[in-house]
Amino acid sequence: QVQLAESGGGLVQPGGSLRLSCAASGSLGSIHTMGWYRQAPGKERELVAAVTSGTTTTYADSVKGRFTISRDNAKNTVNLQMNSLKPEDTAVYYCNAEGLYWRGLSLTSFGSWGQGTQVTVSS
Repeated sequence: QVQLAESGGGLVQPGGSLRLSCAASGSLGSIHTMGWYRQAPGKERELVAAVTSGTTTTYADSVKGRFTISRDNAKNTVNLQMNSLKPEDTAVYYCNAEGLYWRGLSLTSFGSWGQGTQVTVSS
């Protein structure tokens, strides 16, 4: 009962920028962590960046200094500003959220994934 909607992917040249956005909807109680993962062909899904409700952030070493994750708790959204993009950043990027949602009068934990948005960095 928690859905994630992603947007912002596309084709960009090396050195360019993209901004990914993800909005959570449903019977939300609270969201502890929101983040972005990516998966390239033939590779396992990997964490790119994540942010907690307390604004603590974490980044993969490969994107530090280039990507910035931000969160609007009031709007249940998370963004990923990607600068200085490299061909190796090419992947499908997935939004993820972990937290609690309402099922009637009960709170239930959830871990939701978006459908993914393609990011292609190529000349």
